[in-house]
Amino acid sequence: MDETPGGQQYRPELIPRRGEMIAWACTGMALLAGVILRIGEHTIPWGLSVLAALLFVAACLISMGNFVDRHTHLTLDSSGVEFKNGLRAVRLSWADIREVRVFPSKLGDKVQVFGADTFFQFRTLGEVHMNGEVKGRMGFAEGDKILRTLILRAGLQIVDRTGDGYYYARG
Repeated sequence: MDETPGGQQYRPELIPRRGEMIAWACTGMALLAGVILRIGEHTIPWGLSVLAALLFVAACLISMGNFVDRHTHLTLDSSGVEFKNGLRAVRLSWADIREVRVFPSKLGDKVQVFGADTFFQFRTLGEVHMNGEVKGRMGFAEGDKILRTLILRAGLQIVDRTGDGYYYARG
């Protein structure tokens, strides 16, 4: 959390970029294999073309996810909430927040915040454990605090618990 003149600003935990680099390296190796086959005047197997295309799409999606994570911030101030992630920007006053939906997950609860004609979503802190050791963290470290603040300042009450999720709305 960063204190700003306009309120409290929160940023999500950033995942390491190692997976992104591995995805791009695998894409490069698949393309290099195709180039070597072509130079040797061999036919490029269709499976290699499909593999290269899938690896390319995966690498692009991982890069997009990392870009969004690195440009995400959520600001809470006296007038409302602002969410920006590099692709979209949403500003809602406390009175404009109509509903908050929470879906529990092992990798941090998924929180959706709805206004009249726009919404945004974020995750509370989730941790990846292996052999009893934390190997990775994702979501907002203070996500539970952000959720409580949203519900209290917007004057929402829990209205439904269906399935795995629960919903807050104006009473």
